[in-house]
Amino acid sequence: MERGGALHTSRSILPAHATHRGELSAGQLLQWIDTTACLAAEKHAGVSCVTASVDDIQFEETARVGQIINVKAKVNRAFNTSMEVGIRVSVQDILSNVQKLVCVAYATYVARPVGAEKVKIKPVELQCPQDLLEHSLATERRKIRLDHEHVFQNLLLESKAEDSQNNNFSDKEEVAVSTDLTRVQSIELVLPPHANHHENTFGGQIMAWMETVASISASRLCRSYPILKSVDMFKFRGPSTVGDRLVFKAVVNNTFQKRVEVGVRVEAYNCEEWTKGQARHINSAFLIFNAVNEKGELLTFPQVKPTTEDDLRRYHGAIARRRIRLARKFILSGKNDEPSDPWDRSNQAYLSYSNVATLTVLATKPGWEITKTLHNIKIFTHEESDILSIKIEMQVEIPSDLAFFLLSDFRLRLRWDKHYLTCEVIEVVNEDEKIYYIMSPSVDGNKPKDFLVLVSRRQPCKPGDPYVIAVRSVTLKTMPPSPSHCRSEILCAGFQIYSDGDNSCMVSYFNQVTSGVLPYFAANLTGSSKSIEDTASECIRFLESESSKINRSIILSGLAVHYLTYWFGIDMCEKALFPGTHRCHHRVLF
Repeated sequence: MERGGALHTSRSILPAHATHRGELSAGQLLQWIDTTACLAAEKHAGVSCVTASVDDIQFEETARVGQIINVKAKVNRAFNTSMEVGIRVSVQDILSNVQKLVCVAYATYVARPVGAEKVKIKPVELQCPQDLLEHSLATERRKIRLDHEHVFQNLLLESKAEDSQNNNFSDKEEVAVSTDLTRVQSIELVLPPHANHHENTFGGQIMAWMETVASISASRLCRSYPILKSVDMFKFRGPSTVGDRLVFKAVVNNTFQKRVEVGVRVEAYNCEEWTKGQARHINSAFLIFNAVNEKGELLTFPQVKPTTEDDLRRYHGAIARRRIRLARKFILSGKNDEPSDPWDRSNQAYLSYSNVATLTVLATKPGWEITKTLHNIKIFTHEESDILSIKIEMQVEIPSDLAFFLLSDFRLRLRWDKHYLTCEVIEVVNEDEKIYYIMSPSVDGNKPKDFLVLVSRRQPCKPGDPYVIAVRSVTLKTMPPSPSHCRSEILCAGFQIYSDGDNSCMVSYFNQVTSGVLPYFAANLTGSSKSIEDTASECIRFLESESSKINRSIILSGLAVHYLTYWFGIDMCEKALFPGTHRCHHRVLF
């Protein structure tokens, strides 16, 4: 028997629970999740409970007819009159007995008052380390819920400002699909089987109806059968009871390459309100779908065009919510970094090749989505499975070879990147390969981080090719992790520099985000910081200001740079390249 506030249910998936493809209906799954979680909340509270809110739900696996769905729910923490319930759903194959994770969800339930007084819920008894961990994290998740609206409004304002500045709709108006074509409305009458013994409509039933109407809306855009991938965080604004007429209104808000967001508004009417047309807005939710073709390949959704002011508000809201989803997904479910490959002279060629090749592949991936545009800076994100990558494009008014020279020496990065406290060369492999040791500042009071990275630089093989500066972590026996720092990993990062003419170039920075570097990007993803924009602006300022000081003829002769550095050290080289300037530096270790 589970502890108080914990339940485990198993259900066999029958044809009545499935779609025409034999897959478990997402609406049915949402019903089972809500029912099990609500029962767990009532088991702990000892009174009837109602669903107050549901956090983001990401569906990782599809269940089919004949398989078993296991739903585990337990109360993680009680907050006076409300509780957080954690839900874990897995699918089990009867023949192989293999279990796979479907989703992890968190929902908030409120105890119904007994008479005129509110019910104060007893604290949760913690019986194991996992209970203690979830109890602690529940407080952090509650802060996220409370701050959600503030963060969303900030990102919404940013999205509107950027769209106004860049006039995004003018270029795609001819190919975009009007959102009017995706509008769907449905009406449901709440009957006793849809409600609990207090005649309040089950939250899971409302979620199931929302999924149905949202799926129809998405299908009108993709001309295929959409698959629910996630449900955005939402709150129940008010109750509905037996006898209410529920009106569901769905429309596509925006598309993001292979995903589409559909917004659903739920209005409730009793008999009198129905006659007068006085609606009660009880819920709004945002559901994210993708779709596949006959071969099982993901389809790319067409772009949509808002036709009214309300459509435009939802369009920008979808962009803001996507940024929040990205941040929450990779911050809350981030994986620990795995140790990087060891470096030595015997495998140097392979590591260098992998370094450059990985960056090249990342740069050429399709599906980069723009998240922010400034005067001479653009920020993109790329999401693939559980990997988030970031790209920053910077338009710089200096020749591409000068930008390459300045960016390939990572010791100069201290002059424009506040995330670098120190940087020194540990190993000079050859003219184009160096290993650096970097120390970065502490984030949120944790230990400062350090990195040991291989930097590989390549000049263009032919006109039109970019300059490449690739970065990846390595390990060295002579540089073990220090107890005073948290050794972190860079999986793939670096620069590509394309020439735009004699005196301008496009500098693109890439970073495949790991848990080691995520803290430096996290605040930007949620809109509470502009550190990426500020760092990019400092990079542009540094490049353009330093270009006027450099003796370019020396740079054009790579042999001269190598000669000065090798025979006279970095001091003499810098004096030749930066006459009349005082510079902080670290000596090269040969």
